[in-house]
Amino acid sequence: MSLSSLRRNKKRAALRGVALSSALMLGACNLAPTYKDPKFVVPAAWRGQGLFHVAQPQDSALRSDWWALFNDPTLNTLETQAQTSNGDLQAAAERFAQARTIVMEARSDLLPHFGLSFGGSDNKSSADRLFRYKGPITATDEFYGGIASWEPDLWSSIRNRVRSQKYYAQQLAAQYASARLSLQADLATDYFALRGLDAQNAIYTQSIAFYKQALKMTEVRLQNQNATGIDVARAQNQLYMTEAHQLDVQAQRDVMEHAIAVLVNVSPSAFHIVPVDQLSDAEPVIPTGLPSEILQRRPDVAASEREMAQANAMIGIARAAFYPHVSFNAQGGFDANGFDLAKLANSFWTYGASVTMPIFEGGLRRAQLQRTWSSYRETRDNYRMTVLNAFKDVENGMSVTARLRSENDRLKKAVQAAMQTQKLTMVLYKGGADNYLEALIAQVSTLDARINQAQVQSQALQSTVRLVRALGGGWQDKMLPTPDQTMTFDVLQYDNLHHPAAAGGIATVKPENFENLTGQTK
Repeated sequence: MSLSSLRRNKKRAALRGVALSSALMLGACNLAPTYKDPKFVVPAAWRGQGLFHVAQPQDSALRSDWWALFNDPTLNTLETQAQTSNGDLQAAAERFAQARTIVMEARSDLLPHFGLSFGGSDNKSSADRLFRYKGPITATDEFYGGIASWEPDLWSSIRNRVRSQKYYAQQLAAQYASARLSLQADLATDYFALRGLDAQNAIYTQSIAFYKQALKMTEVRLQNQNATGIDVARAQNQLYMTEAHQLDVQAQRDVMEHAIAVLVNVSPSAFHIVPVDQLSDAEPVIPTGLPSEILQRRPDVAASEREMAQANAMIGIARAAFYPHVSFNAQGGFDANGFDLAKLANSFWTYGASVTMPIFEGGLRRAQLQRTWSSYRETRDNYRMTVLNAFKDVENGMSVTARLRSENDRLKKAVQAAMQTQKLTMVLYKGGADNYLEALIAQVSTLDARINQAQVQSQALQSTVRLVRALGGGWQDKMLPTPDQTMTFDVLQYDNLHHPAAAGGIATVKPENFENLTGQTK
């Protein structure tokens, strides 16, 4: 080796020593890449404006209790009940609580660990053993001492692990918000589907009453020889088919009611929603805001972004594995033959430090580092797709809701025309100026129009709910707990550990009666 090469190597070694000394003095060197929130170029306005408008400053925020916009007291009661007692939502809160405890587990490695050790033994050796030392063959030994250990986080490996767990807890907080929004939207969707079935059932009831009158009329005309038997058969067929359709709608309503019962944490056998004859025609104005705001209003987008932050911190952990690992250990106490330990002569101690550094591991560390970089890129790609899907959901919600509302308006006019036609054909038939086939065609057209209009009106309400869900349901990313708020207790706190304090508005609930299936007190 040349003299110049030797000098360069000495210089590099000196620089590494300076870097290590600086790290020791500063306490940590973060090896994770600098994380920045991803920025995307988004459209200036929504394409599918339809019946909606860009919200003005006074109504730019969607209400967190958005279901109140439909002005339905029954729906308001169900939504409140679901959010306070739904088991799936409470399970999501517990997952968030568990993630917070993992933060505390990771944070504990930043602090020194202390412990006590004690023990004793009563020993006897064989009198006939080979090379036996002279002396007693029985002995006792007792020891009492303490142990301590600490790992200085020179390369922020522990700190990055703590950061990663804090970001994971934030991710689960966002997933809790997603679960809550899904619960709210699923309940409202099922409720409006049930009310749509109520409206159809009422239409069938009214039509059946009308068809019974028509059947009676044909039977009277047959007796008076003013009609044929085919008119009676056609009237009977129309009546019985309508009664069969009504039974099918009633069965669907029962199933939907049972689904709602589970969402509100009530046994289906003990739950009932009183039917109504008319479906709500509410068309609440939903403030859409600007496309750029959707990134702060969707909890699933926030969860995906927090996953990126976790992956970024994991790169720092993988990088730290290439550098020396330092730990300090100490142990001391008293050890003697018998219980007379409290003497300086019986004391013992040991302390020291260890440094380990990988030299050759067959590419293990490099493979781990490559994997963390790939994982980060995967989360970045997933985040981009989550954002695109969010824009798609909003555009779909706006377009479909606007189309269904327009379709419902036209169907209402079609129903009015069909009802008038049905009335006139029956008058003509009763007067003998027309045959029953024309009246039957009018009846079928009227029933189809009324059922179709009720279905579309229910779909429009459900589509409005889906639009609210696509817009985030009044949620904001500022509702997420901060990284420090994810911690559940202080270092020296030993009480109130069963149920940590709420963070980000998420609290765990302890049922008063766990044996009760629905968790409700009797």
